[in-house]
Amino acid sequence: MNVVKEIARINKAELDIAIQNPSASWHQQYNDSAYIFIGGLPYDLTEGDVITIFSQYGEIIDVNLPRVNPNSNSISNQHGSPATYVEKRSEQPKPVGKGKHRGFGFLMYEDQRSTVLAVDNLNGTQVLGRTLRVDHVAAYKQPKVVDDEGNKVHADTKIYNAAPQLIHDGSTQNSIDHEADLEDPMAAYLQGKRVEDKGKARVDDEWEKQEKRRRKEERASIRAQRQDRRSKVDTDMTKKTRPRDIGLQGIEMTNMIKTTK
Repeated sequence: MNVVKEIARINKAELDIAIQNPSASWHQQYNDSAYIFIGGLPYDLTEGDVITIFSQYGEIIDVNLPRVNPNSNSISNQHGSPATYVEKRSEQPKPVGKGKHRGFGFLMYEDQRSTVLAVDNLNGTQVLGRTLRVDHVAAYKQPKVVDDEGNKVHADTKIYNAAPQLIHDGSTQNSIDHEADLEDPMAAYLQGKRVEDKGKARVDDEWEKQEKRRRKEERASIRAQRQDRRSKVDTDMTKKTRPRDIGLQGIEMTNMIKTTK
């Protein structure tokens, strides 16, 4: 309880300073850690209950409520020290029943700034008759796991991952259908109308091309017919004038002979 009051006193004393100069706040030294320590948890609370309480200040990525382990070490040795933690074995909560958590836990936010809100607003809060202690964690360590060689090492990834599940590719169509239901009822009609108009435009363009091609062929046919008629006329004229020319030439030759004699 003294630690809870001390955190509250520090927050109140630094409130005016932080408003004018945020970098002077004591929270600033923990701006590289998105984890908080939660003490004084009622033993019946589950990870889901803790997420429900603390998610009002940001998206929660990881939550860890250590369970009973007779061979476990102190809090600081396992997961890193809370900012104002003073290790006193007599003050550690006594678990109630097998499998219950030890009355404290660690929680990670997606945005580090959420830790400041949680510490300022939830420290000293009463939950089921117990007073919560919320504090920053300087260097959180993941719970130890057994590696391939049988040695206990700190996990590289979050074991108690509380991040929301990503939507798989199989759910994409459902999401699209849901978004389609929220669209303007006239959107589908207008879209269909645009498609229909485009189809008609393509048909009109094709018809116009065919019509131009037909007119071009028709003009070519007319020119060919005219050319044929002209050729026939020239041929006929040649046939009619050729005997006459020959006759005239013969008469002229006869006259020339007579004149010579």
